[in-house]
Amino acid sequence: MTYDERKAQVKSFLGKVIEIEIDRPLGFEYHKQGYSLVYDVNYGYVPGVVGGDGRDLDVYLLGVHEPVERYTCKIIGIVHRRDDVEDKLVAAPVGKHYTKEAMEHKIYFQERYFDSYVEPLEEF
Repeated sequence: MTYDERKAQVKSFLGKVIEIEIDRPLGFEYHKQGYSLVYDVNYGYVPGVVGGDGRDLDVYLLGVHEPVERYTCKIIGIVHRRDDVEDKLVAAPVGKHYTKEAMEHKIYFQERYFDSYVEPLEEF
């Protein structure tokens, strides 16, 4: 996937209501070489949609305060990574809104390891 294809793909999801699968639920502890990471939000993917890393396109799910396995949500932002081959989507329950700063705060637990920025859905 080229850079332009990757960016077009993630932008195509902004504002859409989709169903996602959660593979790292809220509270999940992920062990990576040299550190551990506890997920402060539910984290999953869009089934059948390949992201920049060749695996399913990843999604942070904000505003759901219990672990879930699947969720129908609205895509409210994109996490653009300048130093990685993939971008991430940011989702929330339909009708729930977050500012760019609130999104950045909620996903900081993982994004602090990357040079990334959030592009919010501009609808409010």
